[in-house]
Amino acid sequence: MNKTIFRLAIPNILTNLSVPLLGIVDTALMGHLDSPIYLGAVAIGGTVFSFLYWGMGFLRMGTTGLAAQAFGEKNAAQQALILTHALSVALIAGILFVAFQVPIAHLSFWLIPGEADIMEQAQIYFFIRIFAAPATISLYALNGWFLGMQNARIPMILAITGNIVNIGLSVLLVVHYEMGVAGVAWATVGAQYLTFGLSLILFSIFYFSKLQLPNKDAILDPQGLQKFFLVNADIFLRTVCLIFVFAFFTAQSSLLGPIVLAANQIVRQFQDIMAYGVDGFAFATESLVGRYMGAKDEENLRKALRLLFIWGIGLGLLFGIIYAVFGRVLLYIFTDQLPVIDVAQDYLIWIVFISIFASVAFMYDGAYIGATASKAMRNTMLFSTIVVFLPAYYLSLPWLEDHALWFSMLMFMLARTGSMAYLAPRNLFMKFNIEEKGTI
Repeated sequence: MNKTIFRLAIPNILTNLSVPLLGIVDTALMGHLDSPIYLGAVAIGGTVFSFLYWGMGFLRMGTTGLAAQAFGEKNAAQQALILTHALSVALIAGILFVAFQVPIAHLSFWLIPGEADIMEQAQIYFFIRIFAAPATISLYALNGWFLGMQNARIPMILAITGNIVNIGLSVLLVVHYEMGVAGVAWATVGAQYLTFGLSLILFSIFYFSKLQLPNKDAILDPQGLQKFFLVNADIFLRTVCLIFVFAFFTAQSSLLGPIVLAANQIVRQFQDIMAYGVDGFAFATESLVGRYMGAKDEENLRKALRLLFIWGIGLGLLFGIIYAVFGRVLLYIFTDQLPVIDVAQDYLIWIVFISIFASVAFMYDGAYIGATASKAMRNTMLFSTIVVFLPAYYLSLPWLEDHALWFSMLMFMLARTGSMAYLAPRNLFMKFNIEEKGTI
């Protein structure tokens, strides 16, 4: 079983760690310019795209769970139908984002205010990067489907290739051509379309001839569409809550001034690196739970979950230790501005604890996605956001001040972990009429 886990997890970890690597490079490029406004602009602009792209992240997660179960059932027709539905939604959404970019920008920058200089640069970033939307969202659908088909290597190839191109273009356009935030944005657009093209080539080579392509009646079948959209609607609401938490975090940081905003953006990079690393095991959990659910294989389901949780939580603990020991040294990778480094260092203790406890939540996410237990995911996220995160921030603000944001983030992760652990037995076993024999 460990061999099966690592066959999926290692490519996923390499894939996921290449994503924050891009964020590290972009943050470092902006952080070494002559003003913190550029770093703040990328932070705010990136948060806007988190609204848009994370909001469509249900296509990656929902597609993985559904495709993995179809894989476990050995249903080639269903596998093709799931991909068709996911890609259709992705392309339509991407085109709509481009078409309505002006009202989207007005609403987004109204929700996330900032100083005038920062907002001017953030808008430059937004109106360039938005043209990558069709390719970016389509890649969510394709990567989710590949993972559901127990193939983590193609997403790894796509992510590493795309991010190497993106980093190379960012360095060229920012350092050589001195294009600032516009250079970072154009680099992302170019890299996303190149990666999307490569994904279609790889799909054609490895899968096109093996699938039973659906006809029009199958694509528009109400029962199939209902299952696809019900699962994804719950995951969408869950993702909206997650987006809100991080957007709220950035917005409140912005109100505390450019130094705090820049410091929080850097420490958030630490959090992202940990999250993407642990998600390598969480994505493997999605694939294997879906596969064994589809095959009704209780023994391997339980065995996979136990081992996956051990590896995932262990990796989160390792990140926490690294940040505790080498945190300040790592800050210099992102910026040479001492006021920003001094503030960021004060926040490192929070990211140490978040790395440990959040890893459990991420592993439960993977299990719930693989089981398509989308309603439970939605409910636990609503609870963690509304009942825990917001009260934790406002109640702790008078005595923790700027640290209240990090305290509320820690409480949010603990609430997610606790609520999903409580609901796990009935959603991961009883949901498929498997006799409950205990918890994970």
